[in-house]
Amino acid sequence: MLQVETDAEGWPESDRWTELADRAVRAAIAHSPDARFLTEPMMVEVSVKFTSDDEVHQLNRDYRQKDKPTNVLSFPMVQEDLLDALDNSDDGEVLLGDIVLAHGVCVREAEEKGVTVEAHATHLVVHGTFHLLGFDHMTDQDAEEMEAAEREALASLGIDDPYAVDDD
Repeated sequence: MLQVETDAEGWPESDRWTELADRAVRAAIAHSPDARFLTEPMMVEVSVKFTSDDEVHQLNRDYRQKDKPTNVLSFPMVQEDLLDALDNSDDGEVLLGDIVLAHGVCVREAEEKGVTVEAHATHLVVHGTFHLLGFDHMTDQDAEEMEAAEREALASLGIDDPYAVDDD
């Protein structure tokens, strides 16, 4: 179901990133309208790449015309309006898309939020998976729906609400 690659300085070579990504992708799918992807006989593949800020910067510039690194990018392979019609492909596999995380941005944001890099990376993979499933945050209503789905998925993994406002 999942292909994970760690190839950049900072992301230590470890099975923990594969396990983290697998759990995050599964949690997002389970808390989406497409939860059937976890139980139907088709193979749904998501690729997660843990990489450098430089690589994400280049991808962000090339594909989104934003000349800066960002925390996570998602590249859906299935159009949103076709997700409901998915049942199987000729080879029994559906490539849902790719998620790419930038190490430095992730570490800085985790420090700012006072959470572990693992917790923040989990949130970013969940967030990226929801983008692959057709969620977005272009309008306030869409953002609220996506954030609610993220909260549910993260809570199922024992991770606190990343959108909670600290009034201290």
